[in-house]
Amino acid sequence: MNAAACALMRARDALTDLRPQPDDITADALAGLSQTPKTLPSKYFYDAEGSRLFEAITREPEYYLTRTELALLEARLPSIAQAIGPGAHVVEYGSGSGRKTELLLDCLRAPVAYTPVEISRTAVLEATARLSQQFPDLEMLPVCADFTQPLSLPESTRPAQRTVMFFPGSTLGNFTDAGALALLRGMRQTMGVGGCALVGIDLDKDPALIEAAYNDAAGVTAAFTLNLLARLNREIGSDFDLDAFRHRAVYVRERLRIETFLVSQRQQTVHVAGQPFDFAEGEPMQVEYSHKYTDASFAALAAKAGLKVTHGWNDAQDWFGLRLLQPA
Repeated sequence: MNAAACALMRARDALTDLRPQPDDITADALAGLSQTPKTLPSKYFYDAEGSRLFEAITREPEYYLTRTELALLEARLPSIAQAIGPGAHVVEYGSGSGRKTELLLDCLRAPVAYTPVEISRTAVLEATARLSQQFPDLEMLPVCADFTQPLSLPESTRPAQRTVMFFPGSTLGNFTDAGALALLRGMRQTMGVGGCALVGIDLDKDPALIEAAYNDAAGVTAAFTLNLLARLNREIGSDFDLDAFRHRAVYVRERLRIETFLVSQRQQTVHVAGQPFDFAEGEPMQVEYSHKYTDASFAALAAKAGLKVTHGWNDAQDWFGLRLLQPA
């Protein structure tokens, strides 16, 4: 057995598996489709195929977010590491491929443990296995779960000086205002009095630049969005016709957010758990938000959650930012 296979086996042994079950997905889908306008939860984008497609999105030329945040991390790591301090237990929500995590862990002084919390079992196992080879002395405590729900994190064997919540990629922007506030409050509770959170935020800028990132010419984002329907068909037995829906993403400047829809291309009826849902031709079904921030709007959101911005780093163009939060 090679080193990679051994690392994957160790990751499986350490995994805390709390991933959503089919009944949970069905209930969420039924609740969303019963609303007006209809919605589906974006947290279910990330099955194995969705995670693969998202990684492909990050390599598209229009998608500035990942490469800008990676460059920002690389440029500011010494300052970030100093602000965080030694002996950290790093807890990451939505760990994905772990590329940004690798940079952070490499710069920190004597971190004691890493806990990725990821809804995709495949993604969390692969990322943990890869990182365990690069950081053999770091305790890996992976959790497969929906991080928007309450959960108990595994404790590290060695005591940590502080808990650091790592939430890159502007994933916070994918929540409604109420959802983002609830998530930050939950992070505050998890980090404790002496903890902190390093959060990536996409900043308000030219709407054309933002819209292009969510409507790439190669159609990878469209395939990613439609994969949500494929997952529901496979896992809960719905009968969405993927050819009958079209991806659309628009930046609504007054609400500082991208709004992503799957638009019905004809009059049709979709069944979920035996319940029919009628769609009119041209009817949009909301599947994702992606909020953008100003310094003022983000600081205000953090304050509502009982947090304060203690450090901030932006790229040279002010396209993307990293903010360190601590309990107020």
